[in-house]
Amino acid sequence: MSSALERLKNLTNKISSYETTRQENMKILKGLYTEINLDEKLENFLDLFNFKAINLSGASLLDENLGEIKKGKYLQILAISYDKNAIKKSTNISLGYYGKAENVEINLKNKIVEFIIRYRFEKSFMTLENYYGMLGKFKNNG
Repeated sequence: MSSALERLKNLTNKISSYETTRQENMKILKGLYTEINLDEKLENFLDLFNFKAINLSGASLLDENLGEIKKGKYLQILAISYDKNAIKKSTNISLGYYGKAENVEINLKNKIVEFIIRYRFEKSFMTLENYYGMLGKFKNNG
């Protein structure tokens, strides 16, 4: 009995920790959104989450070399929109263009990389919630 109670307690702590981290992440993400001037291109912060994904060109997003500049590339934030009814299903939209990656101030580049990682963190929760809701439709079929 105590083993089940311990597992429940650990799970509750983990969920609580994720939710606290998620709330803090959204606060920081919103600040970065303004700091890196995405509000100039996209007026409403929450509209970011209507995109299928947001990518970065000009710097690495891989864990082993996070933020490393790709020489000769341009630092740019690209949003991917998706329209299932269009002939061309997905479209890349530039949300932020910062010039040659090697010429971008390191602090700004780091904020841009942090923004992308924080966006993906929140987007993954939204995706998880979506699939969780979809799974609920199968509960009566089993």
